[in-house]
Formats: sequence, C-alpha cells, structure tokens
Amino acid sequence: MAPEILKAESLELPGLGHGFCGRRGGSSSGRYESFNLSRWVNDDSAAVELNWNALASRLPPHRKVVLLNQVHGTIVHRVGRGHDGTRLTGDGAVTIDEGVVLGIFTADCVPVLMIDPIVRVAGAVHAGWRGTLDGMARSAIDGMIAAGAAPEQIKVAMGPSIGPCCYEVDEELGWRFLRAYPDSAPFVRTGAPGKTMLDLRGVLGDQFLQAGVRAESISAVGPCTKCAFDRFFSRRGAGGVQCGLQLSFIGFTDSSSDDLRRGPQ
Repeated sequence: MAPEILKAESLELPGLGHGFCGRRGGSSSGRYESFNLSRWVNDDSAAVELNWNALASRLPPHRKVVLLNQVHGTIVHRVGRGHDGTRLTGDGAVTIDEGVVLGIFTADCVPVLMIDPIVRVAGAVHAGWRGTLDGMARSAIDGMIAAGAAPEQIKVAMGPSIGPCCYEVDEELGWRFLRAYPDSAPFVRTGAPGKTMLDLRGVLGDQFLQAGVRAESISAVGPCTKCAFDRFFSRRGAGGVQCGLQLSFIGFTDSSSDDLRRGPQ
C-alpha cells in the first residue's frame, strides 16, 4: 500500500510541494504501525528508514529537509539552504529558498502549512493547545512577514488533527481560551461536567483572521485524527501512550537538479 498523503487545494502551486502524511503504507509495527517518520519515539530505526525511503519520491526535489525539536511553544525560525541540518528548538519554520523542505510532526496537534505565492515564502508550524493559547498563529504570520510575505496574500492550510468531537479538556482550560480570545467562543463548548470540548482548528482559523489572513485563504484538510485513528496517528486514540507521528511538509522545488530527493540531512 502506498503512503496516504493529503493535499490542500490552495497549496497546489507550480514549483511548490506539500503534503499531510497519514499512518498507512509504511514498515513500522505495533503502536507505530505503519508509516511513522519520527526517529525520536522509540520506533525501530530500520523501519523508520524504510518509511523515509518510501516518502522520498513524494517529496519535492530538495537539498535539505528541516525538522524541529518541537516543544509546544511559539518560536518560528527562518531557515535556508545554508542551515547545517541540526534540529532547531521551536515549533515553526519559514523559508524563501528553493530546495528546503520544512517538516512538522503531529499526532492530534494541528499541523499548519502556509505559503505566500506572490513573493514565494513557505512556512510550517505545529500548534497544540499550549502553542495556540500562547499565540502561535500570530507568531507564524509574523515569521512569514519577516521573510517578506504580506498577510493578505498568505494561504493557510490546517491538516488532520483532533476535532471538537473528541478533544475534551478541563473546563478551566476552556475558560483560559475564552479569556485570552473572546472571539473563540464558537469553538469552545460545554462538555461533560467539569469538561470543555475544544475546536483547535476553529480557534486557530479565527486567530489567522485576526492576524490579517483572508477568510477564503484559510482551509482545513482531513478528518479528526482520533475518529480516523486507522488512518492517522492519535495520542488520544492510542489511549495516551506514545505512538507514531505523521509528517506534514512543504517546500519549493529545487530546480537546479532532478536527483535530490533524499531523507533528512
């Protein structure tokens, strides 16, 4: 079975590659079954290498895949072809360079891919509840602007993540969102006693609107990861134990060569 990779229609642009990977079509087993691409979740390293090899032909031609040491924060790095390959600590990256593919890992949190197609700035960020509450959407747009993008030109695609049907959090956390972002009220609803059901993609979408992105340029791709646990890794779906992670990626095609599809450097 070939790996399942979802696309966002708004990001289907000449010279740009992107995708939201699912969990099917790989070589890992057990709770990592089967297309786990993370080397840092205690999966068998040989299986992970086979998974990267299976992904290679689906990536845009590149010289470098930039991965992050994600910490549920709001730091967004600017990276280019000169990056030395170390994993930067942070939860987002932007680039203007051809041949640089930005990668984000998730398993319930929201993977966000962005592009300004006019000035050719690409970005990728990871947003869980902590990052969303702390303003990751604003940080992501600020990072894009610093690289030359204009908010009204940016297209944002939010990938598969846990949905409001399944994302139950403590009531106190719901109140924190409402206090910090009063406009988020439609995305924070009462659940079981003492609990709140949270729509992370809804909150993020509203935050991107507040940051200047046009409503028609914001989209959500794919289902709730817990509901579709057979297709996507989900920490909630796995009962809270460590599981595999799916990769979301974006990058400009390296037009200088057609034989540069390879794994992280």
